[in-house]
Amino acid sequence: MARVIRGRMTHRYSGELVVFHIGMQINKWWRPDLWIPVFSAMPPMLRELSADRDSGMLSYELLLGAGGPYIVQYWSSIDKLYDYATSPTQRHRPAWTRFNRMARSAPEVVGVWHETFLVERAESMYVSTKPMGLPKATELVAVAASHTHARDRFVDGRTPASGRDDEQPGEAQPVVERGNTGARTLR
Repeated sequence: MARVIRGRMTHRYSGELVVFHIGMQINKWWRPDLWIPVFSAMPPMLRELSADRDSGMLSYELLLGAGGPYIVQYWSSIDKLYDYATSPTQRHRPAWTRFNRMARSAPEVVGVWHETFLVERAESMYVSTKPMGLPKATELVAVAASHTHARDRFVDGRTPASGRDDEQPGEAQPVVERGNTGARTLR
């Protein structure tokens, strides 16, 4: 079991950073025959990604929301995330095909969802916690004396995902989603 780390800690990371939320919403709890297969599909995918150091998945956290379980994943590359999602030789694509078949035959029993964020700036604070979140996915470091306030950590928390070295604090940059179909600006 991981030990509690004393002190005020934060993360340090340089590189593209993708935060991916994925989960399921169990709409009819009394139909475990349909939602358990969806629930059971995720652990083998997480094992597959964790065993492959080149997969791009840095770490993940399992959580429980109001509608059911969900996972926050940290990735080193949006392209690696999308490559995994579309690969016919890895576990995700067959699981997605099975889910779609089930959803057509029994709509509204279970839903799935995801959100993808390309992070250009991140701030974190962990006090007396076990390794989790961004520091577990990246590097755990002590909070510097000059960074005791969240705003100071946020100003210095820029990652190269923004693609610009001359970015000023607070300056909004377009987020570009890249994938097999090209690129599109999200904001």
